[in-house]
Formats: sequence, structure tokens, C-alpha cells
Amino acid sequence: MDRYIVKGGNALVGEVDISGAKNAALGILAAAVMADETVLIDNLPDVRDINVLIDAIAEIGASVERIDRHSVKINGSTINSTCADNEYIKRIRASYYLIGALLGKFKKAEVTLPGGCNIGSRPIDQHIKGFKALGADVKIEYGMIKTEAADLHGSHIYLDVVSVGATINVMLAATLANGNTVIENAAKEPHIVDVANMLNSMGANIRGAGTDIIKIKGVEKLHGCEYSVIPDQIEAGTFMFAAAVTRGDILVRNVIPKHLEAITSKLYDIGCSVEEYDDAVRVISNGKLVSTQVKTLPYPGFPTDMQPQIGVALALAEGTSTIVESIFENRFKYVDELMCMGANVRVEGNIAVIEGVEKYTGAQVNALDLRAGAALVIAGLAAEGFTIIDDIHFIQRGYEGFEQKLRKLGAVIEMVDSDKEIQKFKLKVG
Repeated sequence: MDRYIVKGGNALVGEVDISGAKNAALGILAAAVMADETVLIDNLPDVRDINVLIDAIAEIGASVERIDRHSVKINGSTINSTCADNEYIKRIRASYYLIGALLGKFKKAEVTLPGGCNIGSRPIDQHIKGFKALGADVKIEYGMIKTEAADLHGSHIYLDVVSVGATINVMLAATLANGNTVIENAAKEPHIVDVANMLNSMGANIRGAGTDIIKIKGVEKLHGCEYSVIPDQIEAGTFMFAAAVTRGDILVRNVIPKHLEAITSKLYDIGCSVEEYDDAVRVISNGKLVSTQVKTLPYPGFPTDMQPQIGVALALAEGTSTIVESIFENRFKYVDELMCMGANVRVEGNIAVIEGVEKYTGAQVNALDLRAGAALVIAGLAAEGFTIIDDIHFIQRGYEGFEQKLRKLGAVIEMVDSDKEIQKFKLKVG
């Protein structure tokens, strides 16, 4: 079982290049199967979720050509099955995007119920509501979501809750439906806009992505295109908070600063300096961190995917901070692990009350989900002594070359798979 071992105490200094956005790339890959011409996608992150979805797309018969680690050509003209069911795709949440894509193209789809991180209830009721409004029959049986439509037609759909997944999924299906579709209370995240831009590059007619009302005029077919995925705002934010926690100075490159405004605002609040450039941000942390209050909200609010990372920073900040988690009820699972490292946090329902401490000390902790795992690595980098992070397969789902990028910034970190390697690491670094 792979683990990270970290020796803390080094300020992270230098430059880091951000990979393509995992959450955008997953929707874009699903969209690519909807054309019967070749689609070239680049700036893909080389992470587990992406590679699993590409394999699933190949399994249903699409032509898939890996150009390099970050580029792929997909042609959906050879698809011979509308059923995506294998042991790997069960492990990723975004497998459900194949439902919208296949339903739009073939008017039927069967996809294994999705997995991913256990961070709380993420029901698919809004997806189902959208598909039914478009005229599809939807059943869940034998661990599969099965959809079929004799006539897939446009509709007016109001999402009861803001859902990124449902917004993308309904948008995919509606692109090839007859007539006009309006999605109200749509999610506004940058990856919604990126998927819509990709579909429009393929010949779709989508307006309003990035607002809470998306209007889609169905088209008969989609064509090939070349498309580059946007940078990953959550990976960028993770390195920005790594600078804050380790008292470092990091230039985070290949980003869209507009997408990072909520993160940047909180870094200012806790005492960091942030410089913005056209496609980069620099975070400098050279004084004491101070407390603040945080509430996670849909974009453009503070992202729930950044909540563990700011939690790690606030547990080292002077004074009392609070975090209100309004998206996922299990996002605070990392707190028990952080307390093993010396944090002082009290969780009451969806609120964490954090009393800042002087330092963390190394411990053996578990990466309980993707973002919690990355946050615990950051905590280890700031801690006194050695920290071992188990279950790093969660981290590998969403961060490309995480330990390599950290090492370039001066982190002392290594991936190991045995107690013997841990002892060798400790002897080597002293």
C-alpha cells in the first residue's frame, strides 16, 4: 500500500505549474463521445479518475488514441455499446457523465452507479429529474442507472439544488435533444463553462453557461474539434495554501486568477500577500497567520473542495476561526486526523470551531478522501518531525505528480510502500 512520508519544517519556495482541471476534463471526455468525428483534447491531467474514464470510453467501443500523458484523440463513431459497467468506473463519481452523453447521442444508456470520495450525500435525483423532463424513462436496478427515450425533447428544468453534476449531465443530453431546453438554478463553476465551450466548439448551441440560467437549442449532430482543458483551480488553491501553511513563497503558474478570487480573498484575510499576474498568482506568507471565518458556497463562493486546506491553515492561525460547511456533511472527517497532529478543533454539526495552535507535530494519519488527503500532506509539511499519510490513492485520483511538484518547491516527501522504505527515508533525511 503506497504512502507518503513527509519531514516537515521547510518553507516551500519556488514555482509550480498547474495541470488541467480534473472536474472539467471528466465532462469534456464524456462530451467527446457524442461526435462521430475525431475530437482532440489536450491539457488533460494525468490522474487516476481521468485514466479510468478514458479506459471506460474505450471499452464501449470508441476509438481512443493516447497522444501523450496530457492529450487524447477520441472518435465516437465506433461505439458498439451503450452500457458502461466495469469494476474501475464504479470508483469514480463522474462516470455518470456518460449517461447524459450516451442518452443524447443514442437515446439510451446504462451506467454503473458512481463511486468516488465518501464526503457525504451526493444524490443523483436532480440528474434523474432532468433526464425525465427531457422525455427519458429512468430506472435504477442491479446497481445500474438505465435511461431510454423514444423522443428526447427540450424542456424547462428547474434544479431544486445547485448541482454541478446535474447541470453538466442535463446539458450533455439536451445538446442533441429536439427543441429548446432551459436549465434554471444551474451551477456556475468554471468547469460548467468549459464543458459548454467544448460542446459549442463541436457545433452545439449553448448560451448562459456561468450564469444560473443555461439555454440550449438542440442540434442534430456534433462534429470534431480540438480543445484544451482549463487549469485546475483546486490544485492551484492547494499550492496557494501550502505556501501559507509552510510560511513559503510560491509562484503558481498556468492559472486563471479570476477563478481563484474566493481563495485569494481568504488568503488576504489570514495575513498572506497575494500578487496576481495574467496567468499566475504568487502567495507569500512571512508573518503570523490570523483567524477568519469561512463558509463554503457554490461558485463564486469559497469552494467546498478547498475547505480541508483552509482548515489546516486556520488551525495554525492566531485566534479563533470558524468554518461553516454548507455543501457536504462529511467534509470534516479529516479533523480527527489533524487533531492527532496537535490541532484544536471542535466540530458541531456543520460548523468547525478552530483554536489556533503554535505548531503541528508529525503523526501517522489517513487520507480519508481526495482533498482531505492533500490537506494532511500540507499539514505534514508544516509539522515538526515525520508524518506518514496512508491511503494516498485518494490523492492520486486528482493531483498529478503531487510529490514531485512539492519536492521542486523544497518539500522533503517521498512515496513509499513498506516500513523498510520508511526507515530508509528517515535515515537518509536525518
